[in-house]
Amino acid sequence: MKNHLTISGTALLNKVPEVTLAFWVIKIMTTTVGETVADYLAVNAGLGQATTRWAMLIMLIGTLVAQMRTTRCQPILYWSTVVLVSVVGTQITDALTDGLGVSLYLSTAAFLVLLLFTFAMWYHSEKTLSINSINTRQREAYYWATILCTFALGTAAGDLATEAVGLGFQTGVGIFCALIALTAFAYRLGVHPVLTFWIAYVLTRPLGAALGDWLSQATEYGGLGLGAMWTSVIFLSVIGVLVALAHRKAHLERSLASA
Repeated sequence: MKNHLTISGTALLNKVPEVTLAFWVIKIMTTTVGETVADYLAVNAGLGQATTRWAMLIMLIGTLVAQMRTTRCQPILYWSTVVLVSVVGTQITDALTDGLGVSLYLSTAAFLVLLLFTFAMWYHSEKTLSINSINTRQREAYYWATILCTFALGTAAGDLATEAVGLGFQTGVGIFCALIALTAFAYRLGVHPVLTFWIAYVLTRPLGAALGDWLSQATEYGGLGLGAMWTSVIFLSVIGVLVALAHRKAHLERSLASA
């Protein structure tokens, strides 16, 4: 059943897609794209870190404004916003690590505290952290603030595991896949669905970061050598197909509901 609430005369349906297997596949791919697109634009395309950072931030603000103004979930707009949040989240961590020399241990801890603080503020205000009730402007604002924190934290944690700790890209992919599998198993055993959802959501970010680096980095650095451009193209193409199918499904559901 879809939740809705009337605010200032506007009926808001739940603004987050249904959590299905396709949801998780798209989510993991957006995290990988966040890693590879940022690298491609800044390095391969020659835009530089500063220009890339400002361009992605402006685009994110634009999609967020459009997303907040809608009254229902629109898959294309929603996932476009997630992709841009992924890119900007990656750039925030990279700016701290590469630009300011902040330790990955420190940035990971700081983003974890920030995420927990955002959760606390959200729950104190709304008494729920469920994504099945993102049906007010305030809840949606908390939701997107949380998403940005998860991407920044996931980037820092992924880089910490694969680079600073020295696990390597392939091992990192295996470890984060195992942790997500354990989270899914805990959900099956009856652990609270909201808790397991957010744990899995955070873990998909370092998984995507490790996967993106493994696919794109040169073989001498432990990667498969696909390069940032081709990794981005492949993943964006798959995301595009899955989102188009989700958009078509949503359109058909609305048509049937209004018939």
